[in-house]
Amino acid sequence: MNEHTTITPQTRMPTLFVPHGAGPCFFMEWNPIDAWDAMAAFLRSVGATLPQRPRAIVLISGHWLEPRVMVTANARPGLIYDYNGFPAHTYALEYPAPGDPTLAARLVKLLGEAGIAAGEDGQRGYDHGTFIPLKLMFAEADVPVVQLSLQRDLDAATHLAIGRAIAALRDEGVLIVGSGMSFHNMRGYGDPRFAPISDEFDQWLTDAVSAPPPDREVLLQGWEQAPSARLCHPPRGEEHLLPLMVAAGAAADGAGRKVFTDRVMHTTLSAYRFD
Repeated sequence: MNEHTTITPQTRMPTLFVPHGAGPCFFMEWNPIDAWDAMAAFLRSVGATLPQRPRAIVLISGHWLEPRVMVTANARPGLIYDYNGFPAHTYALEYPAPGDPTLAARLVKLLGEAGIAAGEDGQRGYDHGTFIPLKLMFAEADVPVVQLSLQRDLDAATHLAIGRAIAALRDEGVLIVGSGMSFHNMRGYGDPRFAPISDEFDQWLTDAVSAPPPDREVLLQGWEQAPSARLCHPPRGEEHLLPLMVAAGAAADGAGRKVFTDRVMHTTLSAYRFD
């Protein structure tokens, strides 16, 4: 990728935070059978809402944590089937999207210039937080993908800063996607008592995302003070929320809004977009 290539502001890429479901849920039978249908339909629709086809994707998955930020630098990443107890065919799913070592190096450079230590991983493949949603969003697997890790400290301000550091990529045809879950308490899924709890947090999160950008950053940094926050993301379990912080940081002064919501297993799960 030519790091000096730009596109017009009218076609600047948005940033996204999308839910990636439960393991390989979109590619197997579930009970009830239609539990994930609305989310799958939303993910399939994303490409048509973009100003142009992405030249590449940077995806931040809730399933990769490192002491410092890392990026995949493999030209042909394999898949990491990091889920357990699912049908045998889900361990044979394929997503042969190419990597982009040049973009990986650009990410490390941008992060370093912002004072954020980062490195390249030339061996790691795509975990299921990456390949599962992308199999729906870009089914042809023909858009290069670089996966970006979370930092293990799970600090919200740090991840907003990571997003700010890579925001320039939006003007280079790169789609920045945070992949996680807006609710992620494993004990809460399937428990009707968590329906109002997840609703309360979801409303707070939607209001925070929709706030003017300076207020949005303050609110998201303090997400632990939100109603029911720690019931929805237990302590040291917020790795599924932090990809949203990267997407919000990369949004800069762009407006944020909810673009999808559904009730799954008695919990409210949402997606957000920043333009």
